[in-house]
Amino acid sequence: MVEQILSLLWVLACVILIVGMAYWFTKYVAGRGGLSTFGLGQGSESLRVLARLSLGRDQSLMLVQAGERYFLLGVTQSAISTLAEFTPEEAEAWRKTQAEQPAPPSFREALQSVLHQKRGR
Repeated sequence: MVEQILSLLWVLACVILIVGMAYWFTKYVAGRGGLSTFGLGQGSESLRVLARLSLGRDQSLMLVQAGERYFLLGVTQSAISTLAEFTPEEAEAWRKTQAEQPAPPSFREALQSVLHQKRGR
């Protein structure tokens, strides 16, 4: 009986140690900015992802600002290709046309629309 209790305490101590180390590691990585640099629209003033369009599984187009230059990049799982370079005016015009398009409906709006159509039948 005593051996079982000691074994249980040992497992509990190991779990607490693992959770503590995981917490410390995530605080360390987050403190160095390691996890925050991969999001869309984030980055420094000299390099930013302005827009992203998913084309399929592991394929997308990205509009990237690098200083005063703008690039359209094709991104796949194994490569990144420069498809075009835009002037600041062209990039701004493209972004304005994207902003003028209506936003897609939220999940709630789409679900309500589908339910309303089904009730009408």
